[in-house]
Amino acid sequence: MVQDLKRKRAENAGPSKIRRTEEDDLPAVNSDIKNDNQSIEEGGQSGPEDDERMDEDDKSEEWGGIGGEQAAAPSKEGNRTGTKPKKPPTGEELRDIKDATDLFKSSSFKLQIDALLPNVRPKTSRIPPLDRCLFALHSFLMGIPSIAPQHPLEAARKLLKKGVAVPYSLPLPTEETNWKVGFEPPSDITLVGSWANKVSVKPKDAQKFGVDLAVEMPDALFQEKDYLNGRFFHKRSFYLATIVAALQNPKSGLDMDVAYESLQGDPRLTKIVLTPKNNDSLTDFTKLNAEICILPVLSGTSPISLHRLSPTHSNIRVNTTSDVSNDDIKSPNRPTPLYNNALLRTLAPKYHLLAIHGLQNTCVAFSDALTLLRIWANQRGYSEGTRMCVRGFEGTGPWWWSLLALLLTGEEVQPGAGKAKRKSVGKGISSYQLFKASLEFLAKHDFEKGRVFVKSTDGHRFPPEEYLEQAGAVFVDSASLINLLANVPLGSLDLLKYDAAKTLETLNQSAFSGDPFTGAFLKDSRDLSTRFDVVFRINLSSAKPRTSSIHSTLDSGSPVNALLTSLSSLIRRGLGDRSRAVAILHPSSTSRPISQAHPSSPETICIGVVHNPQHAFRLVDHGPAADDQDQAVLEQFREFWGDKSELRRFKDGRIVESVVWEVTTADERAHVPAMIVRHLLKRHFNIGEDDVETWQTPFDSVLRLPQSISQEYLSSKISTGFKGALTAFDNLVKAIKKLDDDLPLTLLNISPTSEFLRYTSVFSPVPLPAKLASLLPANARYLAPIDIVIEFEKSSKWPDDLKAVQTIKLAFFERVASALMESVTGLIANVVVGDGIHDSEILDKAHLSIVTPEGWAFSARIWHDREVNLLDRIIQGTAGILPHVALKKKDNKKSAEHYEALEAKEIYLRRFVHAPGHHRAIAALCHHYSAFSGTVRLVKRWLASHWLLQGHISEEVVEIICANFFVGSGRNIGNDADTEQTAQHLVPGSKEHGFAAVVQFLKEWKWEDGIFVPLYGSGSASSSDSPSNLSKAGARTGAWKVATEHDRDGHVWTGSGPDLVVAHRVRALAAATWNCLQGLEQTKLDVQVMFVHPTDDYDFIIHLDPSVLPRYLHNINADPNMLTKRGRYANKPQDEQSTMVLPGFDPARMFFNDLQRMYADTLKVFYDPFGGDRLGVVWDPTLREPRPFRVLGGFSSLPVKKENEKAKDKGLVVLNQDGITKEIERLGTGLIKKITIHAR
Repeated sequence: MVQDLKRKRAENAGPSKIRRTEEDDLPAVNSDIKNDNQSIEEGGQSGPEDDERMDEDDKSEEWGGIGGEQAAAPSKEGNRTGTKPKKPPTGEELRDIKDATDLFKSSSFKLQIDALLPNVRPKTSRIPPLDRCLFALHSFLMGIPSIAPQHPLEAARKLLKKGVAVPYSLPLPTEETNWKVGFEPPSDITLVGSWANKVSVKPKDAQKFGVDLAVEMPDALFQEKDYLNGRFFHKRSFYLATIVAALQNPKSGLDMDVAYESLQGDPRLTKIVLTPKNNDSLTDFTKLNAEICILPVLSGTSPISLHRLSPTHSNIRVNTTSDVSNDDIKSPNRPTPLYNNALLRTLAPKYHLLAIHGLQNTCVAFSDALTLLRIWANQRGYSEGTRMCVRGFEGTGPWWWSLLALLLTGEEVQPGAGKAKRKSVGKGISSYQLFKASLEFLAKHDFEKGRVFVKSTDGHRFPPEEYLEQAGAVFVDSASLINLLANVPLGSLDLLKYDAAKTLETLNQSAFSGDPFTGAFLKDSRDLSTRFDVVFRINLSSAKPRTSSIHSTLDSGSPVNALLTSLSSLIRRGLGDRSRAVAILHPSSTSRPISQAHPSSPETICIGVVHNPQHAFRLVDHGPAADDQDQAVLEQFREFWGDKSELRRFKDGRIVESVVWEVTTADERAHVPAMIVRHLLKRHFNIGEDDVETWQTPFDSVLRLPQSISQEYLSSKISTGFKGALTAFDNLVKAIKKLDDDLPLTLLNISPTSEFLRYTSVFSPVPLPAKLASLLPANARYLAPIDIVIEFEKSSKWPDDLKAVQTIKLAFFERVASALMESVTGLIANVVVGDGIHDSEILDKAHLSIVTPEGWAFSARIWHDREVNLLDRIIQGTAGILPHVALKKKDNKKSAEHYEALEAKEIYLRRFVHAPGHHRAIAALCHHYSAFSGTVRLVKRWLASHWLLQGHISEEVVEIICANFFVGSGRNIGNDADTEQTAQHLVPGSKEHGFAAVVQFLKEWKWEDGIFVPLYGSGSASSSDSPSNLSKAGARTGAWKVATEHDRDGHVWTGSGPDLVVAHRVRALAAATWNCLQGLEQTKLDVQVMFVHPTDDYDFIIHLDPSVLPRYLHNINADPNMLTKRGRYANKPQDEQSTMVLPGFDPARMFFNDLQRMYADTLKVFYDPFGGDRLGVVWDPTLREPRPFRVLGGFSSLPVKKENEKAKDKGLVVLNQDGITKEIERLGTGLIKKITIHAR
């Protein structure tokens, strides 16, 4: 709503004030922005007539709403004295309300923006001390005495005696230097930058506001040729050091800390930073959290000719005799665009000050739009901070407002461009519209090919042809002075483009899954683990470029800047279309003591890569053909790739230079981009393997079998993995279909429902043939069964009695088993009549266990479609009743058979209806997104290692939650969808990225509201499917509620769990894991620590014997010595009974199920289903307090001892903890090693 919706006036108020319309409420007059869900009305600013009407309206009382009393209708009690009748809102106010709703999709979004803007700007009440300090500083600077011209080295030695170093830039002055440096009082001092125009934005990480003070150096200090060889920068450095020496003098009267700071580590851009001391003086502006930055600038009338500073001019002419690259030899006078751009920056502050002021007068919404854009950029690392900063975006304030200037004023017409100039947006556009327009430009503009020249009043100083030879992006400001993106690598701009597209996708969603305002402006999105698909942490201490160029070092300003520029360019070139963005991140520049001339170089940087899923993992890169006429291209390819380049002939007859990346497993294929980066760093920068750190291999290790076990599988040369499991399934289906003549009903379909057949099992599936079982230790012989569902044709011969149906299924199983064993040699089939948990006769609990000759195990069940109808009859109480018989109304008391049928129906629907559909949807996602499978596997491993998976959280709900990050926005996913299309949806491109995103989600998820995941590809969720219209999860047994199109209420996979205890546990574990992931930037990340479960919170721990656990090989911390035991004697063969393969036999899981069933009302048990050798137990806290004894209390109790013999016996009992512990120990005889009780 608009700010002035409510208008109140006192009865005897003074003259009315004209209301100022908020910037965001200005209707657009000429907008070219196209938004799908917003309408922009034409209009303008309020004129005199509107102001007069507003003035009259302000005299009325606030509107009472639709239900309020009308002005003409008197109240029942009559008009009270001193009151005025109420009026409805004016037409303009109603239009403003409608505009806010249409533009922001909800009025709350606009209110959030209106509330945000004042909180990121400096508080006005804390500014006066700063103003007083600036006045005092102005007087002091104008009073600094002059210094006669002298040799630069002699002048530096004098200042050094005072403890002040002169930050001379490269090339350094020498004794042969024939020019001098001096000092004269400033010819002008101007407050410039964002502070002067009141567009300052609160920096990240409690950094200080920057108050820029432009100190204009007198023209008499400079000569016409000072643009050559850094002479201007040397004179500027001495001028800077002289001011520092004066400021640090105790007699200066300015009690402030003085330091140097060099923007982007470039000594040429050094400035003075003044920080106040907290002394409660009149000039102490500590509470403002600001700092004053003194910038020596060049006047517009200086003798230095500007036409000598074009991008094609060479202004560094230094003769060298050694360490010269070939480029330096071939072209001694190469252009110095970065050097020239740095010099022109000293002319820009005043021009930019006036340009911003003009834009503020032209577009009322400019300031707010710029604030929103800066907030968005700060949250993504495109500014200074204590965390990693995106390379090139440190101190790029002019770039952000120039971007808005381009949208508002348009682009300069380029001669011969062949296309129309960029259209400008309307001046009456709102702040949000202007912000969104800037994101659209960033998301769509090609910075590598598209040169941008912001429209200038007098035309641009240098023609566009001057920028053709400049490598990198070109974005020239409206003053036609500097290329604002000269120091920004193209990889950083690719990341900016990616982030803008990601934010636009969130803002353009018709149905939000969360708060778009939080994601765009409040959420800190600088975390590397959730931002990039692969992150490299590189130690630069040993970096040495293979082809060092003195020219590039001098042009860039420092060796480290030249190194990072070359590194970014080469890695981006090497990855090519494999990546969507390759960005270098490094610590922001910090202030340094005035005794230190040059800034410190970062020892460690990070490189973040965002994969392009369509090309990221290809194994061959093709180069030029062997018979290419241009041999220079061939030599460049070989020089770039080194020994990896080789001549190869392909099937189509081509003979080309190629680079082949060899991998042995599917997991290693995901490492191809990392292999490329490592190779390029080693070849071109001599950075070894030990200095490049990634975390893909440690994450892979938690999903692999121990080395000793995997070696046995490799030596046996049997087919393993998901491909082997699918092949075995196909062979089994063919074998069963051949049995049609031996079966009473025709086979219709066999549906897979196992995670092993949809690529989401934690470990790759492996068979266990008898010959291999004898070679493995007893605790490594687990054979996981693969679940399948058999569907026969419909028949009226099925009985109408559920008990008889289950018996018929047993007969079918027996017939199928006999026929299979007769037709397939070596196949073993057994009919399993129970599950060991349920004893119901109407429940489907029998299955057929099949072990193929290759060692694959399958668990088959039969789906009978009429079974659910029979269960419904029992539930409705109509079983055995003829249709024409009318029943009398009975009481609401339900029989035991009713609840038995409810449980049977729930299992039936989950097993035969939802599980096959879920399997197909998840399998499609695994085929569609390369990172989805690995993400699910890592999250499952993480939950299992913390003793939560299967026992408390089903594997299916984990798969759905992970799918939310790939289809959560309602994206259409079909079998015919194009991979390139889906790549534009900005989903995780690696399993490590997906895992971090899920952990962050679980840490922040308000599971009380639930989530809706459009898993089945039916398009975006409609309003009726959104979480806001679904029943809340708190009213159900399970705390989580994960809904899909086929499960609107989220009951199938989360109806009975996890409960509140487990949900809170997951949130706490996710927060702890997230804190570990933060170590990726600062310290070495230990992946294994995130999968080690803390046990201090449990009341007691049950330790199992690893030697009797068939699944111990899956343990997250498996002892290698326990997996190498073959028996007491190495040469004694093991008998057939001891090596018998038992599919699905897991005594630890059986013991866990028994404890859960027997002590459901007494304790809660946790364990790792993947080879866990410990169980954690927590007592029910409500049973710890004494309570009166009652029969069938539900738990083992012990009488409370009386305090003394005379005390009255109250008949209270408490939980018999010792008795229950001893009983558990007896139940686990032969399985339990010991029980550790934690004292509370």
